[in-house]
Amino acid sequence: MPSPSAEATQHAPAAATPAASGRHISTINSLTGLSTDYLNHFTEVVMVLEMGAMVPECLEDLRTWRPKTYREHFAQSRFHARGAIIAAYEGTDPVLRDALDSAAQTLNAVLLESRDTVLAHLGTPDAQALSQRAAAWIKPLIARIAGIINGVRTSSTQPVQAAVDALFAR
Repeated sequence: MPSPSAEATQHAPAAATPAASGRHISTINSLTGLSTDYLNHFTEVVMVLEMGAMVPECLEDLRTWRPKTYREHFAQSRFHARGAIIAAYEGTDPVLRDALDSAAQTLNAVLLESRDTVLAHLGTPDAQALSQRAAAWIKPLIARIAGIINGVRTSSTQPVQAAVDALFAR
């Protein structure tokens, strides 16, 4: 998977009509057209991942978490403005949108592998350590996506399998 170019994480041009693009919605960055609410898809599972080994009540949330693209996240949400959020995403600079999609694909894969590994090790002394190590790898990937959404230049991401392999020191 190619890494996004430096231009991919620079500010995207604003839409001609903010109301038509959805950029008037408070969670949509006016420069990029992307919503910070997508970060919730990742941060919530990290919180559950970190607590799951210690708080069994969180395990069902961890088991049922599934990767979602930006479109899927908002299409399945209860946000009243989800249509406008998706429209703004579709109107975003394609290079920026591709950078977000690539970073999200990597993060979703790492989260899925982390979830499965932690669940497989529940009840063992390794469960908590695995959760903490996974969270340490995941948080910078979330920061990368936050940077893309907010139009901040960041470094390139690792390919999906390389990130997963590094996470579990394969």
